[in-house]
Parts: sequence; structure tokens; C-alpha cells
Amino acid sequence: MSTALFPYYYGVQSEQYSFYRVPKILFTDSRFSSLSTDAKLLYGILLDRMSLSKKNGWYDAQDRVYIMFSLESVSEILGCKSEKIIKLFKELQEIGLIERKRQGLGKASLIYVKNFTGEQASRKPKP
Repeated sequence: MSTALFPYYYGVQSEQYSFYRVPKILFTDSRFSSLSTDAKLLYGILLDRMSLSKKNGWYDAQDRVYIMFSLESVSEILGCKSEKIIKLFKELQEIGLIERKRQGLGKASLIYVKNFTGEQASRKPKP
């Protein structure tokens, strides 16, 4: 295996990309020790998608933000088959970090990403 010759970053180039942020607590808190690294990464991706949901105004009747993210889209991002993605969603759901609501008729499920801190946020009106 040969090493690719990638160039160095110079100056402001180092700030040109956006990143997925995975909460450190998922690696340091024993409550999350059973989660695979891939499930932790998926949770970070789901958190990132919440900003898109906010922009789209995707709130339910109780003012909770939800995301719509197909298995195919997640498979493309993570580069694995849908069977593995289903397993990762199941891991997150079993530990309580997400809740999925099926819509039926071939529509993507609504995914509620839960607050990993366990703190109940005060209900504020949508901006």
C-alpha cells in the first residue's frame, strides 16, 4: 500500500471545511459504553441534520424538532449497506438517543434526536 501525497494546509485553508461533531460524552460516559463507534458517529451526523430540520421548520405538534433521513442517504454518507445502518439506528434507539416514528406508504421515518445530556430543555417558541 502506497502513501498518497496529499498537500499541507496553509494559513486560512485549515478553516475551509465543515465537520461532524460527535459529543465527547459518548466516549467518556459509561452509559454509552455499549454503543459502537459507528453508532456514535451516526448520532453526530443526526445532530448535524437537526440544523437542516430547523431551517425547514420541521417541528411536530409538541414543538419537537425531527429529521427525515432515509436509509439510502445514511448508507451513502457512511459507505455501508442498509442492513448495517438499520443495526446502528437500532443501537441508538435501544439506548434512548433517538426515537423513530414510521409514516408508512414508503415515506421516510421521522427521527427524533434525543438530548444526550438528559436535561429537559425549557420550551421556547420557534424563531
